[in-house]
Amino acid sequence: MSRLLLIVAIAVIGAGAYYFATKPEPTPTEQLQSAAEQASDAVGDAVTAAQDAASDAADAVTEQASEAASSLTDQASEAASSVSEQVNDAASEAGDQIAALTSQGQELFNSWVQDGMLTAQNFDYDAIVDSVQNSTLTQDIKTQALNILDEIKASPELVVAKIQELRTLLTQ
Repeated sequence: MSRLLLIVAIAVIGAGAYYFATKPEPTPTEQLQSAAEQASDAVGDAVTAAQDAASDAADAVTEQASEAASSLTDQASEAASSVSEQVNDAASEAGDQIAALTSQGQELFNSWVQDGMLTAQNFDYDAIVDSVQNSTLTQDIKTQALNILDEIKASPELVVAKIQELRTLLTQ
């Protein structure tokens, strides 16, 4: 059996050698055609590969842009929410401070009237000025109040109008 295999192998090798030996050389036209086909196949493969690469790159860029936009949107939303909370807190604090200042101004004015330091008949300039300067009113309100008090001192006949002006300033 091994002889039979050896004979078949020699016959196949001989037939292959005969086929390649008797096969004619390709003509230059056939060689050009074959080269053109190979080049066309190579160009087609290259175009396909480039299209695939461009498609993959476009998909990746689109995905990254989408993720970036989503991230920016989330960050902007968080920032807006934070700013909104800060504005609300600041407005609340400002409202509380204004209410406290108004309350203090009202209390200060009421104490002058109750103690008889500021009436149409009595005006204790030094005590009222001292209480304004020692108060926690804003400097602007203190300055305006002291100006009104100076006007009352300079023109006592205007005391009623100036008391109303002082009340408006301290209770606004």
